[in-house]
Amino acid sequence: MNCAYLLCALLFLPILFASAAAQAAAEISMQPQVPGVVITHSPAASGLYIGSPSLAILPGGDYVASHDDFGPRSTLNKTFVFRSSDRGLTWKLEAQITGQYWSTLFVHHQFLYLLGTSREYGTVVIRRSSDGGQSWTTPQDDRSGLLLSADQYHCAPGPVIVHAGRLWRAFERRDPPSGWAEHFSALMLSVPVDADLLDARAWRTSAPLPNDPAWNLHGWLEGNAVVSPTGQLLDILRTGDTTPEKVALAAVSTDGRQLHFAPETGVTLFPGGCKKFTIRFDPQTHLYWSLSNSVPTPYPGISAGSIRSTLALISSPDLRQWRVRSVALQHPDPLRHGFQYADWQFDGEDIVFAARTAYDDSSGGAHNAHDANYLTFHRLTRFRGL
Repeated sequence: MNCAYLLCALLFLPILFASAAAQAAAEISMQPQVPGVVITHSPAASGLYIGSPSLAILPGGDYVASHDDFGPRSTLNKTFVFRSSDRGLTWKLEAQITGQYWSTLFVHHQFLYLLGTSREYGTVVIRRSSDGGQSWTTPQDDRSGLLLSADQYHCAPGPVIVHAGRLWRAFERRDPPSGWAEHFSALMLSVPVDADLLDARAWRTSAPLPNDPAWNLHGWLEGNAVVSPTGQLLDILRTGDTTPEKVALAAVSTDGRQLHFAPETGVTLFPGGCKKFTIRFDPQTHLYWSLSNSVPTPYPGISAGSIRSTLALISSPDLRQWRVRSVALQHPDPLRHGFQYADWQFDGEDIVFAARTAYDDSSGGAHNAHDANYLTFHRLTRFRGL
């Protein structure tokens, strides 16, 4: 190469870089403004949709988020774990786990856990991480996290709570193994707080409580372990597609071996009750809080269970009377936009949450409102004053 050519090439390099930078900036400017912070993105063309968001706060203050995937190209048995060290501004993929699905992240005795199923309608499994989500134990047997070896179990990321010296977590089981929700039986798992959580022998499982078609709930699922104002442990379940929307409240016996449901008193109105929700109690306000897909404006021809384009902050003093405090996220189109399955935590004066978000992207947007293409992170600042 002669010197003249080399000089010309060197002089031309800044132009090439400037042109590439300008093109990249133009492409970024064409991207839609997705609400919140994007943790990860899976375009509709991939055939992999974002499912089951979960969020936990590590003892040192870092956030950990997880999700699984579903859709025509999913194996229905993978969970992805992300971590943020800057209060949710940026996120890094820490682990991809095969054999974990529909799972809840939670912290107990300084360890991080994932509790869910091994796959869609799989066995019940739990994993432990001692390094904030980078590496995880493997549930090979009843001493290492395989809690229930039969299959057909179902759940969604929901509260793992401490009550009466035990940890509690709601599940369902499908019997017979067909259909959706109408064949689900509700059940509650519990374990002493000082037990080895990977040891199945320490866990207790309630007798399953089948849904009765006479109750007209169109199935129940994705329960929440919640303690009532009177100290009664409840499994509060999403119901099938009903209008007005409502939830079912099943009482758990003191020993955790039985669930009881009275249809005359065990149903209450709940904005967004036929979509997944997470309920937590705030000892500062003595209120129960949730983020739910309420339906402020009905859409003719679209069922309430399909409308997920509004995510509302709601509260209740008694788990019976719920009111909308504010709208956290909203889009006017309910067909291709959704903010759903929000899992959240109290963080001082704020609520932080992860959502399965269906929104516009540069490749045509989400497949539909249900089949989300983003996992997003959000903060509700000073939520108690909203």
